[in-house]
Amino acid sequence: MESKRITVFAGHYGSGKTNIAVNYALRLREEFDKVSIADLDIVNPYFRTKDSEKHLEARGIHLISSEYANSNVDVPALPAEAYSIIDDLSVRAVVDVGGDDRGALALGRYAPSIIEQNDYEYLLVINKFRPLTPDCASTIGVMREIETACRMKFTGIVNNSNLGDETTAEDVISSIGYAEEISKASSLPIRMTTVKEDLFDTLKDKVVNCTPIKLYVKQSWAKVTAD
Repeated sequence: MESKRITVFAGHYGSGKTNIAVNYALRLREEFDKVSIADLDIVNPYFRTKDSEKHLEARGIHLISSEYANSNVDVPALPAEAYSIIDDLSVRAVVDVGGDDRGALALGRYAPSIIEQNDYEYLLVINKFRPLTPDCASTIGVMREIETACRMKFTGIVNNSNLGDETTAEDVISSIGYAEEISKASSLPIRMTTVKEDLFDTLKDKVVNCTPIKLYVKQSWAKVTAD
């Protein structure tokens, strides 16, 4: 996928957007000197991009997050530094948005400036195996709620249908029809179908835009659990 200066990931709780955001930032760092990742999750302060802070810092990626992230203080506050993703045109920025429409409200304050610059991707992360987005209709419903909350339209889809460490090649292949149906209903292209690194060689010739990712954010999956 050709990168834009700002890439925003949003989706339903448990879609895996945080892990994708971390992977994408690390991939950008291979091409660009200055990469930042902004954690705008003010809904769930206990499962955040900050969990991967050591991985990011080791690669020279600047993490922007609330000072209350990963603390026992639940304060819906965003750092003023988050505006640097818009103001500093020399930076490739990745934005991890909180789940659903509540989380997307935080993006709303930045949306007008991002849209005005017109150098962005706003990607909907979908996961067939999550309990509230198992089909096209439910997923489109979540997508519309997020767009309304942040006043910003998605530009593409990331099919991240997986079961964590338990994911098989068959699971990924079974999700292709689901992703294609959502793509058709929304008129949005599928920018990536993400797969665990150990499945990439098996799937790269079978899945369009197949993209390997590491599971930096470990989860406990029992077919359906929270992100």
